[in-house]
Amino acid sequence: MSTHTFIPSTETVFQKTGENTMIVNMGPQHPSTHGVLRVILELEGETIVQAKCVIGYLHTGMEKEAESQTYQKCVVMTDRMDYLNANGNNLAHALAVEKLLGLEVPRRGNYLRVILAELSRIASHLVWLGTHALDLGAMTPFFYLFQQRELILDLFEMFSGVRMMPSWIVPGGLRGDMPEGFEKRLRAFLDGFLEELEVVENLLVENPIWKERTQGVGALTGKECLELGCSGPIARASGVAFDLRKSNPYCNYEEFDFQIPVGEEGDVYDRFLVRIAEMKESYKICRQAIDGLPEGPWNCSDRKIVPPKRADLDNSMEAVIHHFKLWTEGYRVPPGEAYAGVEGSKGELGFYIVADGTNRPYRWHERPSSFMNLKALEVLATGRLIADLIAIIGSIDIVLGEIDR
Repeated sequence: MSTHTFIPSTETVFQKTGENTMIVNMGPQHPSTHGVLRVILELEGETIVQAKCVIGYLHTGMEKEAESQTYQKCVVMTDRMDYLNANGNNLAHALAVEKLLGLEVPRRGNYLRVILAELSRIASHLVWLGTHALDLGAMTPFFYLFQQRELILDLFEMFSGVRMMPSWIVPGGLRGDMPEGFEKRLRAFLDGFLEELEVVENLLVENPIWKERTQGVGALTGKECLELGCSGPIARASGVAFDLRKSNPYCNYEEFDFQIPVGEEGDVYDRFLVRIAEMKESYKICRQAIDGLPEGPWNCSDRKIVPPKRADLDNSMEAVIHHFKLWTEGYRVPPGEAYAGVEGSKGELGFYIVADGTNRPYRWHERPSSFMNLKALEVLATGRLIADLIAIIGSIDIVLGEIDR
């Protein structure tokens, strides 16, 4: 069998619409395409007549690989899809497995999950805005934003020992409770975050160059968002006030007070404002979660699913056997199918799992928000200048690891 990847020619993607137009490849190496993305453009002068996205350059086959792994080992694959929202990916997988098993996570576990998920949302938006600003020539915000992201990654490292891909949220709860000193460090981060975010707002919100590059550029109506299957900040910037944390609450989100920021114009500038507002709402949720963190267990009580405590391994042969069997054989999930979705940093993120009664999923499929949102690029780019395409791609906020999974 040949191992060569099929690379589509421009003729297989689309035909030219006019004699005076030209075809230009943007990527897959272009530094402003946020990953290994190829965009084929038909240009009339500097105006984009049509655009087509070509993906697959980063394909990893993670969905198929997961079908040969036990359910708990699938967790580490979710981190590597949208690696900027790893905790959100962990959570969506865990919720789907828990739905199949009929498990209920204690309130403390859910509150800790919420803290990790909202910190991931903030961190993801910080990376987005820092790189988006760099794409458009604004270097200074990047340093302020990544400084705050480093503080969040320090918090993840306290939990798991890993900064970007913690795999800490697992079916049944979490791998462990909140570590000693975490609350103090989280509060210290929250105490300074809004002030640091305001610095970046002052640099960009009323900046005439920033507004000229983003206002009125790449506008999408709410109707178009729904037709294209877009979700998250893109849809909300176009006035679609949809958020799974409100419409289909999970992890006790119904107990938190927060708003759904929406825009009116649906352009690049509104997407920027919506994400800024979302970071402030995530800040409020983290405050409420740590202030109201319940006492009690953080994992479900099913010992077949949850590994024994580390301290028990030194004193109990039963715990050692339990641990060994869990990590070598895993646990069996009753036959059935389930979908669980969460509000990720880029939109609706979900996992559809088909169980056949074994210790491995028969089918494991992600509903990727980046993949769904990318299709909007072909609509947004049409009729705009090629210089606007950089701003438009950045405003979608894609991660190719999730698109080419």
